Parts: sequence; structure tokens; C-alpha cells
Amino acid sequence: MCHRLRTFIEPAVLSAQFASTIYDTGLLMTLKERYNVTANYSLGNASHSGDEEEQKDISNFYMIYNILHASTSILTAFYLAILGDKGFRKLPVCCPLLGYVISRAMLLLVILLDWPVQVMFGAAALQGLSGGYASYWAGVMAIASDQSTVEQRSLQLVSVEVAYGVAGFIGSTTSGYIYNLDIHTEHQGAILSGLSMLFFLLSLTYTLFILNIHNPTIHSQTRDPQEEHKSINDSKEEESKHECGTLVNAPSNNSESSPKLADTYIGIFPTCYNKVNILLLVMAALMYRVANGRFVDILPTFMVKKPLNWNAKQVGYGNAAGFVIFFTSFAGTWFFSKCLRDVSMGIIGLVSFASGLLVMAFVLFFCFENNEMYFVTLTLYKLTIAHTKPEIQFSKCAIT
Repeated sequence: MCHRLRTFIEPAVLSAQFASTIYDTGLLMTLKERYNVTANYSLGNASHSGDEEEQKDISNFYMIYNILHASTSILTAFYLAILGDKGFRKLPVCCPLLGYVISRAMLLLVILLDWPVQVMFGAAALQGLSGGYASYWAGVMAIASDQSTVEQRSLQLVSVEVAYGVAGFIGSTTSGYIYNLDIHTEHQGAILSGLSMLFFLLSLTYTLFILNIHNPTIHSQTRDPQEEHKSINDSKEEESKHECGTLVNAPSNNSESSPKLADTYIGIFPTCYNKVNILLLVMAALMYRVANGRFVDILPTFMVKKPLNWNAKQVGYGNAAGFVIFFTSFAGTWFFSKCLRDVSMGIIGLVSFASGLLVMAFVLFFCFENNEMYFVTLTLYKLTIAHTKPEIQFSKCAIT
């Protein structure tokens, strides 16, 4: 039983995501406090101009922060992925977690020592150089795939997504209360930053010392590579001869044999067919990321300016509403997986996601002053029937 429990990656995901969500609230409120003082000092009593200047500064900060994090993680994530495919499954997860621990410690130092917030640009670069979110989540999905059978892989991966969503919902809901624990001190947010660093450290410790991974790659390396390569080639040649013989001997006037012939023609070129599918899925993931990610990146800047002007608790509630998508995605995947393929569920997710995004844009334009309307619309925007990102991952796992 204990050995079985040590194979679950979900505890590491829960701890890391809880730490990440409370960090997001702490960073945003720290930026609001610092830039609010700067804007009021530079513009005097012009409150409207001060709000605009504050929003501009926060937007510029997040733009530079996200660019540094994304650009510096490309090469490292690629190299860690290669090492993970060679059998070192924990490296793509542990290296980013170590970077997260150090970067959260830097936020704690920014709060305690009153360092400028531009120091966090170095934290973003450090996160990227350690692999970043790209390496971390790819490593988590790889471990989850190794721990499941082909038939149960979709449910296994979506269970990880649900753990991610539950931790994000709890962390976002409680982040405002944690941030206000030291409200009467000179260094508000220090407790939140310390807890974020602690939970990332717990996730790293669990992954490094407790998690037990059954990696089939390591067992396959015990065989002689030349013999394994030769056996694979022999089996492919036999299959090719068998398929060619079927094509030659098949009668052309038999209408019932046409589906078999079509399947045989498709089976002769599986590699090319899979590469095209993978390319299309990667393009779909990129377009989904551009549509969803850029909207999520600019959304916090509207939370801290008028007419909303949210405090830490309200920011936490707003972030928590965004995690509704993981619960609706799990329900939709569980229901539609009985009758639809992964690609079909991904298409349903794209359609429902686009519909929610249009409703969100309409309310932001006409009814942005109403906090209740904002929460309702954000929840509707996140009521996606099937989360597109995991469905794309399931499809790639199915054809590779």
C-alpha cells in the first residue's frame, strides 16, 4: 500500500500549485503597493492619472517578467526533456522546483529588505534557466503517463489537472487572508512569501526523496541496443511483407475488402501520418496558448485599478474563480470520454472556451464597474466543457 502511494505525483502538484497561487497574489499586491506610492509621489493629487500610471507600471512589469521567464526557459526545458526521455524522469520536475524555491526567497527578500521590485526580473530569469513551467509541467505529465496504462491514461492525466485546479482554488481563496496576517507590520506579505517558499520546498522534497517512478525506459536499456534495434527492424520487415502480400493477393472486385485495403494503406505510412497529427496538435496548442495566456496575463492589471480597485482578499477570490475550469473540464471529460475521442473533446473545449471569452469581453466593455457581474462572467468564461490543453496532451500521447 505504501509503495502504491509513493507512485502518485498529485501530492507534489498540490503543494507546488498552492505555493504558486499564493505567490501570484503576493506579487501582485506587492507591485500595487510599491507602484501606488511611486505614482502618488510623482503625480501629486491627480488620482486618476495616478491610477493610470500605476496600471501602466504593473503592465510593463508583467510584460518584462513573462518575457524573461518564457525566453530563458526554452533551451533549458529542451535539454531537461532530453534527459527525461533518457530515464531521468525526476530532473524535469526537480530543477524547476528548485528554481521556484530560490525565486520565492527573492520575493521574501524584496519585502523584508525593501529591495526594488525590479529584482524580481532576476527571479524570473532564474526560473527560466531552471526549466520554468514548461519543463515542470511536461515532466509531471510524463511521470503521470508512466504510472498509468494506455486505457486509463486520459483519466490519469485529467486527475492531475483536477489536483492542480483544487490546489489553485484553495490557494487563491486563502491567499488574501494569508497576505493580511501581517497587515500591521512594516513588511506585509512576508508570511505569504515564506509559506510559498516552504510549500515549493515540500514539493521538491516529495519528488526527490519520496516519489517512486516505474520507468520502462530504464528497463529497456538493460538490453543490448544493437540486438534491440535489429529485432525492431526484423519485426517491421515482417509486417511490411505481410501487408504487401495482403495488397497483392487481395481481390479487386470484392467490395468488402476495400475497408481492409484502406486500413492497410494507412498502416504502411504510420510515421508520416503521426508526424502530421503531432504538428497540427502543436499548432493548436500554440494558438490556444496565445488566445488564453495573453488574456490571463493582462487580467490582473484591471483588478487593482479603478473601478474595481480590489484588495488582497478580492484578488484571491477573482483568481479562485478562474480555477472553475478544472472542475468543469473533469466533469466534461468524464462524461464525453465514454462516447467521444480525445480530439473531439478538444474541439468541444475550443468552442465552449471561445464562447465564454466572447461573453467575458462583452461584460468587460459594458459592465466593468460591477464586481458581482465580473465574478459571474469570469465563472461563465471558465465553464469550459472540456479543457483544451489536457485534451491536446491526451491526443499526442495516443498517437506517439
